[in-house]
Amino acid sequence: MLLWAIVGVVLIGMVLLDAFETIVLPQRVARRLRLARLVFRVTWQLWSSPARGHWRRGDRREAYLSFYGPFALLLLIGVWATGLIGGFALLMWGLGAQLVAIGGDAGFGTVLYGSGTTFLTLGLGDVLPHTALGRMLVVLEAGIGFAFLALIISYMPVLSQAFSQREVNVSLLDARAGSPPSAAELLRRHAGEDLTPALVQVLLEWERWSAELLESHLSYPLLAY
Repeated sequence: MLLWAIVGVVLIGMVLLDAFETIVLPQRVARRLRLARLVFRVTWQLWSSPARGHWRRGDRREAYLSFYGPFALLLLIGVWATGLIGGFALLMWGLGAQLVAIGGDAGFGTVLYGSGTTFLTLGLGDVLPHTALGRMLVVLEAGIGFAFLALIISYMPVLSQAFSQREVNVSLLDARAGSPPSAAELLRRHAGEDLTPALVQVLLEWERWSAELLESHLSYPLLAY
């Protein structure tokens, strides 16, 4: 039984470390072995395979691939939550911290259900800890669940804002360089006595935008999808 507790601790630690690295200090992490990286690589291969095989080009292909970014974000959050719920269930089961349902059932299914309701802070009261260790772990899981949900709520606007900032200058291309944009059209629209100052201003803006783009996509690789 102690083995299950060890597995649970490892699973909890792995998920918490991955979520912390992804949300709090993403740009400083250089490890290749990360849960988020694994989720993105596996699911992207599966998601993009129809586009590689059937839709080589066209709007349908681009529309299909554009759904992957939001889907992968929701999937990653689900993987993190599932890992924490399962990890605490294994920890409580391995340490004998019994969670007993009102009807008297104390199997692993009950422990897993109790872990889920605790992590999501539902507070249904139909599964209760019957030991001091169980009560301590329930409180710990509830606190981690609350903090996890708060981090996710703060993570979503950051991604949305970074995406919006990326699209601003892209939208300005139509006015500055035509649609589709080209260098020749950019020069034509800025022709005149003030050609050099106007182009210098445009290129300076794009230089800053490129630096912001690099920083945001290194910090949050999900934006690349």
